[in-house]
Amino acid sequence: MVFSEMLDAVRRNPEAVMIPPEWGQGRASFGGLVAALAFEAMRAKVPEGRPVRSLAITFVGPAAPDVPVSFQAEVLREGKAVSQMHLRAVQDGQVVTVVQGSFGASRPSAISVQALAAPQIPPVEQCQELSYVRNVTPEFTRFLAMRWGVGGMPFSNNPSRQMGGWVRLREDGEPQALSEAHLLALVDAWPPALLSHLKSPAPGSSLTWTIEFVQPLQSLTSDDWCLYHADIEHARDGYGHVAAALWSSAGQLIALSRQTVTVFG
Repeated sequence: MVFSEMLDAVRRNPEAVMIPPEWGQGRASFGGLVAALAFEAMRAKVPEGRPVRSLAITFVGPAAPDVPVSFQAEVLREGKAVSQMHLRAVQDGQVVTVVQGSFGASRPSAISVQALAAPQIPPVEQCQELSYVRNVTPEFTRFLAMRWGVGGMPFSNNPSRQMGGWVRLREDGEPQALSEAHLLALVDAWPPALLSHLKSPAPGSSLTWTIEFVQPLQSLTSDDWCLYHADIEHARDGYGHVAAALWSSAGQLIALSRQTVTVFG
């Protein structure tokens, strides 16, 4: 099932979504997909005209493939402009992911501050592609195209504090309008930036993840390349703190991300 088919599945029945092993990430399902499915389940209960502003995601445990996941969304509060949402993703009676989301309508304001400029990296054609290799790269990478422009590949013993490059979905058929669900997959597709510091393979995963969306979303499609750039702000004792952002190819800011990452190596 490609990404669009997974989104259709949670829209039809959020109470029992089966994530196939092709979307695996080690023993778990790809966190970016789990977050995207959670977002779709939450958005279905939010009034029109209130786009998502931020999501706070905690990966409580691994969501195993081929086992139904129930995405249970509830409205915490619905104000005049903002809806506060909460979601639990449950599998075999255990909570695997918790998400709190803030959805808010635009409002008049005298404040307008332009985003910082996107970093300068080589164009897509000059960047090294991370190819899908069975039993080497995570299974879900078959659905995403990634090209390295900054920092090192995972386990390359590269001490850079930065990681990034170009990313987009791989899907057949007509391109889809890029939604927040797609952006969740694009941002989380990148491995923890800390992994490039290691000399040999070791597990690493997101513990918590906060992402904020610049609204209104730009008119992009799933065929468009986006620019991802991450900075390691601190790492010690098996935990790292990474700030990142996503821009369009034209240099317009799309989303801001922050993750606490665990590394077992």
